[in-house]
Formats: sequence, C-alpha cells, structure tokens
Amino acid sequence: MTRRWTVAVRGTAVALATVLGLAGCGLGSPDEPVPTPTTTVEAPVRGDRSGPPKPDEPIVWPLTGVETRQVARRPAVSVKVENAVEARPQRGLVEADIVWEEVVEGGITRFVATYHSNIPAAVEPVRSVRPMDPAIVAPLDGILAFSGGQGPFIAAVERLGTQAIIMDDGDGGFSRDPARAAPHNVIGRISSFIAQSDGKRTTPPPPQFEYAREVGKGSAPRAGKPAQVVDVRLSRVQRTVWTWDRKNKRYLRSEGSASSVAVDGRRHAARNVLVLSTEVFNTKWKDPAGAPVPEHRLAGQSGTGTLVSMGHRVTVRWSKQHHKAPIVLKTLDGKEAELDPGNTWIELVPRGSGSWTVR
Repeated sequence: MTRRWTVAVRGTAVALATVLGLAGCGLGSPDEPVPTPTTTVEAPVRGDRSGPPKPDEPIVWPLTGVETRQVARRPAVSVKVENAVEARPQRGLVEADIVWEEVVEGGITRFVATYHSNIPAAVEPVRSVRPMDPAIVAPLDGILAFSGGQGPFIAAVERLGTQAIIMDDGDGGFSRDPARAAPHNVIGRISSFIAQSDGKRTTPPPPQFEYAREVGKGSAPRAGKPAQVVDVRLSRVQRTVWTWDRKNKRYLRSEGSASSVAVDGRRHAARNVLVLSTEVFNTKWKDPAGAPVPEHRLAGQSGTGTLVSMGHRVTVRWSKQHHKAPIVLKTLDGKEAELDPGNTWIELVPRGSGSWTVR
C-alpha cells in the first residue's frame, strides 16, 4: 500500500497567492483571527491512500483521522517551537494535529508542530531549524516555518521539497512579543504562512498514519494492555510525563512534575502518544556556544516503540524507508498499527541514553 498520494479535485488548482502583511507588525492583538484560505476538497479516507473517498466511507482530516464534512484545501504548515524553561508557557501547541518532540543541544527539547485541521491565531515561541527536521516534515510536502538556522540544515529542508519560511530571510508572518525576552519571543502566524504557499504544495496533505474509524477502536485500546502513565526520559534535563485522563479521553502532558500548559492555561494533551526509540549522534556542526548539534537518525532506519491511546498501550515497530517517506508503524503480529482519531504527540527517545516506562 502506498503512503503517498495525489488528491483528485474538481476544477483547477487554487493558488494561495494573497500574502498577509504581517512581517513588520508588533504583538498587537495576538489572538485576533487572520483570514485563512477556505477552499475545500474531498479528502482521502481511512484505509484509502490513493484518491478521493468512496461513497460509503466517511471524510476525515488526513492528519488526525477525525471525521468532518469537508477538508480545507490548504497545505500542512509545520512550525519549529521552543521548549526551554524560558519558552514556557507556549502558544498554539494545543491546536496542532501532530507534534514531534526532539532532543537538541544540551539535552533540552524542541517541537515540530504541524497544523492543518485547526489554525491557531499565533504560535510562540518560534525557533531555529535542526538537522532532523527535514526528514520529519518532508513526507507532508508542505511548509516549515522557523526563525533561522545553519545553512546546511536549511538547504536540506529545501532540497527535500519542503517550502521554508524563515524570519531571518525577511519572510512575512513573524513578529516579536514585547512581553518576553529575545530570543524566546518570536510569534508566528499560521494564516500568513499558508498565504505564502508557493502553489506547489500537496493540498490537503497526505496522511502520515493509519487511523481507526472510531475512537476506542485503534490498535492500543483494541489489543493492548492498560497504560495510565507514560514516563519518558529524553535526556538528563528533560523528562516528559503523560497521564491518562479518562474523562476527556486524552493523555495530559507534564514537564517532569509540572503541568504543561498553554498561555491561556489549557493543558497540553494528546489522543495518541507515540514513543519511538531512535539513534542519536552528534553532527559535525556546533551551536553558538560550541556544543555539538545532535541529530535523530530517521531516514532508512527502524526501531521499536510504544503506541499509547485510550488508556492502553501496544508495542510497535517503526520504519522509515527514506527522507520523504512517512513513518510506518506495525504491531508485533505484522499488521499496520492504527491510531485513534485525534491529535498525536511523538516522543523521539535517544537509544541508549533515553528511556521510557509505562504503568
């Protein structure tokens, strides 16, 4: 079964050519909605990666598997978001369809947050690109927005087909929050990033995972063991804990023992938590302080992991054939793992130095 597809649409492609002039604005009203392109298209369905839905199957958002009447015809937009102590609380992570957590210099972590079904007014704080990001976002054939980064990392993003929108290059959609200290104060506007699409993006984006048709019918709740807490040790300075919330059917995120919350107090939560063991190595590049820049090796790799959803867990094996291929998840019986419809957070755990426990 192929994981990449082209959506069949009625009529000709609609160019997202209106650039919203946000580049030079200050904080202003960060929660004021900015008009977003609303062209819709028939979407692929669960279990069908090759075209429009069949009449007897529901239309779903491709990056969450959640049923909907229509899917907005816009590309996936990924944003690099900081997770240092100075960056908290963040803005906009609650609305992300998929969030990846990765280890960077010094053992702190950063996020790659991807948006398609929900478009927040703002994302903050936006930070720089890292060497594993090209492989993370390439399967989406969308946009990656970030503040800046080292030349080889930026070149890799563009070489693999992702459109880069970069604050340091003067691209629009970025501003500074005067209530925060630099560099932890860059605001990104998703609507502006969408408007800057070069018209070559896959819209809507291709699904990244398989989803069950209904909540509670995914691989974890269907065949897994109980899982109340997922305790992930990413490094000596970053411990991420997910706790099952039966009432809301979500896992709630904590930074160690402290609740992980957005600026407005909402708790960061996930329908699916996917923990993947990955090889991490130090690249030849260094950050401004002289620390080596680590990279999670993803392309052409495989490993083990745990998929957690609806209070249950199941062991999975993951693989990624090449940079532009999405992660493929299979259960131990060789069947493709199905996530439950909803948002997903992915924890990239360094093999050997990182660990996780589920209880």
